[in-house]
Amino acid sequence: MKKEKLSLSERTILRELIYPETFANIETETGYTFGTIRDDLMKLINHGYVEVFDQDLETSVSPFYDSDNIDKFCFKATKNGLTSIQRHAV
Repeated sequence: MKKEKLSLSERTILRELIYPETFANIETETGYTFGTIRDDLMKLINHGYVEVFDQDLETSVSPFYDSDNIDKFCFKATKNGLTSIQRHAV
């Protein structure tokens, strides 16, 4: 599933995920609200741009993660996610 247009907040979040990051770090670094980050992460995950890991970063749980407790996971951009932000680089 290919997504053509990323929102500003989605691009900002993807840029934070070059390396694995916790939900709390994403909140701190972007300044976005919990709801904005949750919604954007779920969209990015569904489009294959972000991979979800458990908190010890040893096991990928994509696509089987608990979206009600999304703040308990870590996230990293996939190759497709990194490619998408390169296309939108300024």
